[in-house]
Amino acid sequence: VQLQACGGGLVQAGGSLRLSCVASGRIFEINAMGWYRQAPGKQRELVASITRSGVTNYADSVEGRFTISRANARNTLYLQMNSLKPEDTAVYYCKADTGWPYWGQGTLVTVSS
Repeated sequence: VQLQACGGGLVQAGGSLRLSCVASGRIFEINAMGWYRQAPGKQRELVASITRSGVTNYADSVEGRFTISRANARNTLYLQMNSLKPEDTAVYYCKADTGWPYWGQGTLVTVSS
């Protein structure tokens, strides 16, 4: 499975961005997918995840501001990020689980105050 993420950039606090992650390869083996982020000097953390059947889970820090969705037919994972805060600044990674984890290359999100 290969994952290609895009959509990061520089945005002011309070703004919005939408990240996309396109999966290719053995996509029929993908179960859950998710977005993770890693800020400088910090551990990588889960932002949001979604199962094949659409069950979602969010980190407390983004609940109500971020929305994860998945277009199975287009093999694409999205993360709509609203009301962005400077503490959301990080490299965002998409992940796909087939029983084995696959990671995308990361896309940088910078939120200025």
